Amino acid sequence: MSGRIVVGYTATEAGDDAVVLGSRLALASGSDLDIVVVLPSDGRSVITPPDAGYDRYLQQQAETWLAAASEKIPDAVTHVAHVRFAESFAEGLVAAAREFDASHIVVGAANGGVRGRHRLGTVASELLHSSDVPVVLAPEGSRKIDPTTGITRVTAAVGTRPGTESLLREATSLSATTGAELRLLSLVSVDLPASVDTGVIRVAGAAHADAVLAQVRAALTETDADVVVARGESIEDAVRTLSWEPGELAIVGSSRLAQPRRLFLGSTAAKILHELPVPMVVVPRTTQHQEGEQR
Repeated sequence: MSGRIVVGYTATEAGDDAVVLGSRLALASGSDLDIVVVLPSDGRSVITPPDAGYDRYLQQQAETWLAAASEKIPDAVTHVAHVRFAESFAEGLVAAAREFDASHIVVGAANGGVRGRHRLGTVASELLHSSDVPVVLAPEGSRKIDPTTGITRVTAAVGTRPGTESLLREATSLSATTGAELRLLSLVSVDLPASVDTGVIRVAGAAHADAVLAQVRAALTETDADVVVARGESIEDAVRTLSWEPGELAIVGSSRLAQPRRLFLGSTAAKILHELPVPMVVVPRTTQHQEGEQR
């Protein structure tokens, strides 16, 4: 992956979660960090007229926040702090990712989330509807994990719907660049209708797991991956029964309803997110690389 990663920072615990997770990802992949604070642009000031003194105060405050954030980043990680102005925080982060040609945008969960779990706030939700690069969601408590933990395992949740190619490309790329183990989670057994016979579900799950592994090995002959089949009465139940490492990343694809090169959290991914105790990476179903190949 080696490149640049944008971290959306706010002076909150969620902002600290994002900085520490971004640092882990940067350390493991050899990437640089761009820590970004987004301030409201003039166009958003509809109640009071622009005030130069207040704008200077905001700029200084943002720089103070960024200095505090930088203290949480290991010396081995090259990083640059930025103050940007935009109509919304998410809009500013997407613009920054384009400006820096970033591979990922990292943000924290909303304040008030359960420790080790995700709760999508306004910024994360808006990002998932607008970003054209993968978004990494840091669950509450990520700031308490040692940044040198790195990334120990990458788990890609693979179903039967369109977008698998982009998802597997992201998973294998992250695994290769971070040195993490690769685990593929076959969701076919919980994707099937409840009315299907349990014996058929078991056979379909095993067949899908074999097919997924064959697809990955065909794409990257040197990739070694484990495949596990989700077991449970529901997606949530299946996620709860799996083992998760403190240094793990889970990867899901965006909804099939999303526009090309845009993110949207579908119902399956949303159910996974609710129970997931590790960071989640949401991948656009069509990447810029793929579009270039199609031209």
